[in-house]
Amino acid sequence: MTWTFSAFADEAGGSIDEQIAALQRVNMKFIDPRSVDGHNITALPEDVAKQAQQKLEAAGITVQMYGSPIGKIDAVDDIEEDLQKLRHLAKMRDIFGCNAVRIFSYYNKTGLSHADWQQKATDNLKRLIELAEQLDLVLYHENESKIFGDKTDDVLAIAELRGPRLKLIYDFANYIRTGEAGWDSWQKCKAITDCFHFKDQRKNGEHMPMGQGETDAREILVDAAKAGWSGPCTLEPHLTHSKAVVATHSTGTGAHALADMSKSETFHLAATEAQKLMDELNITYS
Repeated sequence: MTWTFSAFADEAGGSIDEQIAALQRVNMKFIDPRSVDGHNITALPEDVAKQAQQKLEAAGITVQMYGSPIGKIDAVDDIEEDLQKLRHLAKMRDIFGCNAVRIFSYYNKTGLSHADWQQKATDNLKRLIELAEQLDLVLYHENESKIFGDKTDDVLAIAELRGPRLKLIYDFANYIRTGEAGWDSWQKCKAITDCFHFKDQRKNGEHMPMGQGETDAREILVDAAKAGWSGPCTLEPHLTHSKAVVATHSTGTGAHALADMSKSETFHLAATEAQKLMDELNITYS
């Protein structure tokens, strides 16, 4: 079974030219556009998107998923701004030929009870799913820190909505931030995981190349491969807290030992280490 290996290449550079160069340097054929030439993907002007797609196509690079920030607002905020972002991504779908969208499941800044937070998050997700159906988009929920779906039990609640229009991402680093052991979180989520985010971390918050943190990434990937898992994988290094990383409100720190390296170099290191790990584990990827 083949895994597709993509990346948030804005961690290597802000322009589409820098992102393409970074991907070509490591022979990667997929990209998850998040920030392109100073624009978030949910607000990328159509003319800029068309120019970017021409360059990606010429380089033999395909868009795998949009790295949207949808769902990174408070659960009680007006969801219309997220719905509008999703409508914009339908325009991007027609340009880039991709209908997969990374999303989140809402903060609780107003201090709702857990039950009320779950209800609001679920209601919002249902509205997103309904619109995604209309727009022919597929949503991929990431277990981001401090949103409703950050802990495994809450992700399992979201999984009740999993179907043709909602899939689930397993982000290694984000789970250990909740205090859960990597292997334990994987045992709960392996049957509902549709995508991996390749982001590794130590328990002290320091991001590391894949397989070098404390998320049990190597053991989890071995287990997934043995089970015949296949699907999209996105490299999200965070080894350097570049402008693109800071814009995601990321927790944790960059890799201390790599602090003197440029963001393009830490991206290159992250990509080659992830590829090396998959090669060692006999995982077939494209």
